[in-house]
Amino acid sequence: MGYPMETLPRETIVDVLEDRLQKDVLSGRHPAGSYLPPERELADGYGVTRTTLKHAFGRLVQAGLLETRHGVGTRVRDFLRLGGADLLPMLVRHDAGWLEEIFEVRRSIGSLIAERAAARATRTQHAALRTLLEAVGAGADPDAVQLADVEVHRALARATGNRVYVLLTNTLFNAYLPMRSHLAHPFQDAREAFARLEPVVAAVEQGDGDAARAAAEAYLTATEQLMLAGLGAR
Repeated sequence: MGYPMETLPRETIVDVLEDRLQKDVLSGRHPAGSYLPPERELADGYGVTRTTLKHAFGRLVQAGLLETRHGVGTRVRDFLRLGGADLLPMLVRHDAGWLEEIFEVRRSIGSLIAERAAARATRTQHAALRTLLEAVGAGADPDAVQLADVEVHRALARATGNRVYVLLTNTLFNAYLPMRSHLAHPFQDAREAFARLEPVVAAVEQGDGDAARAAAEAYLTATEQLMLAGLGAR
């Protein structure tokens, strides 16, 4: 039985095929645990060579969506049970609904990081945070403001002295920064962005963990609402 699909453009053929296969897996067309059709059938259906198909398979195996067993076939991996947070950028790209779940984690982790930073940050780190915060207020455009904001949060994570918080922070940013142009609403006005974030840095400088946690939660909630509102208005 054939696998009818439009023939893919020859330029960027592996990239386009990889994206199409990702969509088919993430949409449930190929459910977790199921085997994909035989390679020859699948290649004919997409209008590509088996070599091209193998290249696309290799990328998706590396991404954690597929697993290939020699002599058995290629199976869809149960990524929700076995996968890691490194899948988030791909998942967000194919389904913006993941953003709300990412932001929920961002609120929880970000608030805890601010509390820990207040207890552990050194004077040198206080000064670095203040410098980075000033860069938010001086941003020349929304993208510069947003990227400066990110660096403040990376510095807060470093100030905890816990490298896992740093990696978690990086993972969350990696998940949605590639689509940041759609989430720029909170960063349109540099001074407003500065004013929203300043209470977090001030509480950390004062060593007040409770205040830092509350300020971070308020900040993250406000920016999340603005980002999602802006995304919905597009």
